[in-house]
Amino acid sequence: MHAPTAIESPDPAAAAGHQAIHTRERQFTRIFTTMYGQKQRARSRLPVKTRAVRIHAPGGPEALSVDDIRVPDPGATEVRISQRAIGLNFLDVHQRNGGYPSPGLPWVVGFEGAGVVEAVGGAVRGLREGDRVAYACAPPGAYAGLRTLAADALVPLPDAIGFEQAAASMLKGMTAEYLVHRSCAVQAGDGVLVHAAAGGTGLLLCQWLAHLGATVIGCVGDDGKRALAESHGCRHVLNYRREDVAARVADLAGGDGLAAVYDSVGRDTAEASVACLRPGGTLVLFGGSSGAAAPAALAAAAAKSVAVVRPGLFEENATPAALQARAQALFAVLESGAVRVHIGARHALTDAADAHRALEARRTAGQSVLIPD
Repeated sequence: MHAPTAIESPDPAAAAGHQAIHTRERQFTRIFTTMYGQKQRARSRLPVKTRAVRIHAPGGPEALSVDDIRVPDPGATEVRISQRAIGLNFLDVHQRNGGYPSPGLPWVVGFEGAGVVEAVGGAVRGLREGDRVAYACAPPGAYAGLRTLAADALVPLPDAIGFEQAAASMLKGMTAEYLVHRSCAVQAGDGVLVHAAAGGTGLLLCQWLAHLGATVIGCVGDDGKRALAESHGCRHVLNYRREDVAARVADLAGGDGLAAVYDSVGRDTAEASVACLRPGGTLVLFGGSSGAAAPAALAAAAAKSVAVVRPGLFEENATPAALQARAQALFAVLESGAVRVHIGARHALTDAADAHRALEARRTAGQSVLIPD
């Protein structure tokens, strides 16, 4: 027997033992390095400040306060994003004036935005720093330069879709998707009416319905918005301030009534909406910019055997799978060009109060976005 040389194989049992020791050492080193790296990252990611728009008490646009706030590091399943654009919605107005319950005061306003991932929690899979993302979700908190939120509330943003385009269309576009495909099964050739047809959701909804072959009648409150609605899917456009909507629809539909009416206005329009429908038609109440529909309108719907649907986006997107599928459907129709985003106004985030005033006064057309400083 002689001692093995450098090129001779050692005893197999001894080799196995050495290999096990080396494997345990490598595992320990990997675990230690990971833990140390996480601790170092946690130390380096101290809470940062950002400019945000909050409400300290419900009220008018003047209740919106521009504050510097601290944004926490993401938890294990959270992500922090640097926001490039933020969507403006009537839902924000309801939150500001107390019509939508806030998680607690003061609270940052807003439900929709797009930006770049800045920090990722340790348990997050599928997202990393530098990714382009967008979202539309509760709880509110979008009116800020930086935001930390649950990773499963985010959707990856295709390169072909810009931040402003995404922020302007996530909430409204996903709303249009479920209104078209789930709230009412619209068929090619069906006649439909869309209130606020030149508004943020209205323009997207009219295009999507026309893309499916429906005959779309748009309703606007300003003749200046007529051309915009006509260029975004409406076959006919009515001015509800100057025309008897129910009578004009009866003329256009040949007295048969419409298959569906999409009403985001509520109290001021619900009664006329019911009158426009054929028996067995569908009234989709998906907003209430003028207030809730009156009981008399709902009673008229029952008497006419009209289905009344009151859907909500956050309920429709209750699971991450539903959210991802709906967002992908939206991105597909945007990328195809069948539905276009019309950004009618851009405001600095710090001018959010002026943006709310314009929205409530119905001086907006299409979608509006807020841009962080």
